[in-house]
Amino acid sequence: MGEQHDTRGMKSDTDQGICMLEVEIKARVPDLGVIRERLIAQTGSSTVPRVHERDIYYAAPHRDFGVTDEALRLRFSEGAWTLTYKGKKLKEYRAKAREELNCRVESGAVMEEILRRLGFTKVAEVEKWREYYSFRGATVSLDEVKGLGTYVEIEAPGMSAGQDPEAFVREIAGEIGVTGEPILSSYLELLLARP
Repeated sequence: MGEQHDTRGMKSDTDQGICMLEVEIKARVPDLGVIRERLIAQTGSSTVPRVHERDIYYAAPHRDFGVTDEALRLRFSEGAWTLTYKGKKLKEYRAKAREELNCRVESGAVMEEILRRLGFTKVAEVEKWREYYSFRGATVSLDEVKGLGTYVEIEAPGMSAGQDPEAFVREIAGEIGVTGEPILSSYLELLLARP
C-alpha cells in the first residue's frame, strides 16, 4: 500500500482556481484591545487599519443551504467583490472546517443581477469591521460584527501533508490569549439565530 498523508488544511489547484480547506476557530471576546496588544507585542508590527466588509448571503432555488450546510456569499471589501462558495462543515474537526472556493468578481451589481435571474434570493447581510494580522503563518482577524459583538477568528494557512491545522489554530489561540470552546457557527448563523 502507498503512504497515506493527512491533507487537511491543504490548498490544491483545480481547473476553476483554488480549492481550499478552511480550518478556523472563532471565539467571542469582550475586548479586542487585549488581543490586539498581544499580537503587536509578539509580531513587532503596528496596529493595522480596519477594513469594512459587507457580506451578502444567498439562498439557492434548487436546494436549501440551511439543510445542506452550504453557503453562497458575495463580499464587498476595499472596493473589490468576491463570490465565495462554502461547503458543508466537516464533522471530523472540533474547529470549523469546510471547503471554500473564492472568485473575484468585476462588478458586484452585475453578479447580484445574475444571481437574481438564476433564482437566488438574498437571505441576509453581515456587516463587520475587521483587522487582519498575520501570526506564525496564520491569519488572525479581529472582528466587530454589527448586531453580534466582537470576535477573534484564527485561520490556518494551507499546510503540508502530515501537519494538523486544527492543532495549529488552537496553539495560536493559546499564545494570543483566546480561550474557551470555539464557536462553530458562522456569523450568518449567529445573526439568523438571534431572537
